[in-house]
Amino acid sequence: MKSAVTPKISFKQQMLQAREEAIVQTVNRLLAEKGFDAMTVDEVAAGVGIAKASLYKHFPSKEDLAAAAMVRVLHRTQAFLQTLPAADAPLDKLKAMVRWAMQVQLAGEMPSLPSQNSSLRANLMGNQAYLEALVQVSDQLGGWIQAAQKAGQINPQFPAIAVLYTLYARACDPVLGFLQASGQHSDSQIVDWVLGTCFEGLNAR
Repeated sequence: MKSAVTPKISFKQQMLQAREEAIVQTVNRLLAEKGFDAMTVDEVAAGVGIAKASLYKHFPSKEDLAAAAMVRVLHRTQAFLQTLPAADAPLDKLKAMVRWAMQVQLAGEMPSLPSQNSSLRANLMGNQAYLEALVQVSDQLGGWIQAAQKAGQINPQFPAIAVLYTLYARACDPVLGFLQASGQHSDSQIVDWVLGTCFEGLNAR
């Protein structure tokens, strides 16, 4: 029986894929730096080094550009979650995910979440790739949260969805940027502190 042969990608297709990746990376950086409302298509085109007309051949709108960046970060999240040892305790996996997300933000690679009334949010709600990835990540984290609550490691009185959103919020926590901007602390210290306040709270022990 012959094995399936993977179709060879043409040079033109490779170039198009490389350009799209460069576009999404640029959008991701701009979203992390200034957010969706302040980002402009002209800045994206200039960052990639192409004409705005060429940019629109890949992504027809500013919302589509930002949605591609949001999908990319969810796919990165999925890839990271797959690297976590299956034998690790659910709480340890949750802490590892939050630590990773904060490190991504401090590196300037985490796009800002869209506001409730943003045109981007409306676009995302109609983006199948985004919704599928978001549901998969949320289900995986939700399962770990419930297991940690059952083990008495997370307060079971908190709804799992509230805990999930709290953990998601750490990926765009402004405290990280404020502490980093002071120049007085290392990224490692900042992550440790915010991680501690997230999981252990502020009570003295």
